[in-house]
Amino acid sequence: MKIYLNTVGCRLNQSEIETFGRQFRAEGHTLVENAADADLAVINTCAVTREAAADSRKMIRRAARDGADDVIATGCWVTMDPQGAARLPLGKVVLNPKKDDLVSDLLDIPKETFDLEPVMREPLPGARLRTRAFIKVQDGCDNRCTFCVTTLVRGEGHSHPIEAILADVQAAVDGGVQEVVLTGVHLGSWGQDFDQPEPLPFLIRAILRRTSVPRLRLSSLEPWDLSEDFFQLWGQEPRLCRHLHLPLQSGCDRTLRRMARKTTQRSFRALVHAARAASPDIAITTDLIAGFPGETDEEFADTLAFVREMNFAGAHVFTYSPRPGTAAATMPNPVPKQIRRARNAELRATVDACAAAYRARFVGDTLPVLWESATGLGPDGWQITGLTDNYLRVNAHADQDLWNTITNVEVTGLNGASVYGKIISHAT
Repeated sequence: MKIYLNTVGCRLNQSEIETFGRQFRAEGHTLVENAADADLAVINTCAVTREAAADSRKMIRRAARDGADDVIATGCWVTMDPQGAARLPLGKVVLNPKKDDLVSDLLDIPKETFDLEPVMREPLPGARLRTRAFIKVQDGCDNRCTFCVTTLVRGEGHSHPIEAILADVQAAVDGGVQEVVLTGVHLGSWGQDFDQPEPLPFLIRAILRRTSVPRLRLSSLEPWDLSEDFFQLWGQEPRLCRHLHLPLQSGCDRTLRRMARKTTQRSFRALVHAARAASPDIAITTDLIAGFPGETDEEFADTLAFVREMNFAGAHVFTYSPRPGTAAATMPNPVPKQIRRARNAELRATVDACAAAYRARFVGDTLPVLWESATGLGPDGWQITGLTDNYLRVNAHADQDLWNTITNVEVTGLNGASVYGKIISHAT
């Protein structure tokens, strides 16, 4: 069969769609770039926001409209709203509890077939062509943040075994990947559900010791999962990317309590200080929600001041939207929509100023860059863009296509939300 794969949402969804791709290829099927060329389209949906749910529905309809012979949908939105999914042009819906068995069930083969021999990772065609591999090491979550629908549709937390993760990482590296990103709904809880619990640093050290991955990046980590000595990893492991995404959601303790977030200004501040003491140039990014139910002007002012104090290198800022089934959806004193949007804009402006100051620190420095895209300019060479390990977006000119290579680059100036760079030498 010719298979078209696409996804909406987080890095975990991207990891899952890449796994589907490896499994289909292992059984001799071909991945195609467009739904029009496909016998089967598989869409991995998202429900984290109303916009993500709407994008999921659009992607399903588009795959059917473009001519895929059959469309299967899986993921968080179809799990949350199977009745809504039933109204779309779908051949089948696979809910999250059965997602990991999607390919084996469809092809009617034992799931263990895929464990017999690791399949080399290849980038998905088209828009999914990537230089980084997202490896799912954990799924589900035992937290009950009052705004979060993900815990309702992903179930309880459970960790993947370390040997399976190591095999996935090395398969990705053997396929040419320069950077692996560890993903999970609650990544920091990896290993805690084992009969003999292991901490996340155990997994990180094992990957760096037992695979040849050039760069290892961590996705989102809940701040309460980390101790201050966790950050010593960055002094011990040069291949570990200097980037931490620590979701804050609010900078006001009262709002955090209503969110059921297990952090406070004081504890979050201590973590950030410890991280920067261990790795002064580390990029710390976060998530923020504007206009959570009951958020007063005073509480928003607390959040704004704390965001300035933390001086984040970047942030995802979301306008609060109620999600069905969550505790926050029934809370009193909802913030009017126009105020939510205004607070979102103010938070974004604050974060943008902090991020610009962070980027400016590196002008004149030499950093390794993984080039993620290259556009041919004919006899004038190539326009290339990529990421440093501390998550700076770099633009440069090259005399050859350097896609999926790492080179040393001198940061020469600022370019909006990115920087300009001059290639100094090839690192790999």
